Amino acid sequence: MLIPPDSLQADTLTRLIEDFVTRDGTDNGDETPLETRVARVRQALDKGLAVIVFDADSGQCQLALKRDVPREWLD
Repeated sequence: MLIPPDSLQADTLTRLIEDFVTRDGTDNGDETPLETRVARVRQALDKGLAVIVFDADSGQCQLALKRDVPREWLD
C-alpha cells in the first residue's frame, strides 16, 4: 500500500526520511550533510519520483523510487 506523504505529520515524515538516509549502506562514503540528503528525498517525494510503501504484514514503511514499485500498486 502506498502512503501519500502529506498524510503523515511533518515530524513523522522527517523521521522516516532521516531513517532512510542514515541506514547502513546508503551513504556510500557520501559526506553530504543530513539536512541536504533529507531535502533531496523530500523533493523526490514532492515530485512523485519516490513513494512511501507500507507493508501491512511487517508493519513497516519504506521509501522507494516510483519506477521500482509494481504498477498495480500505483493504480
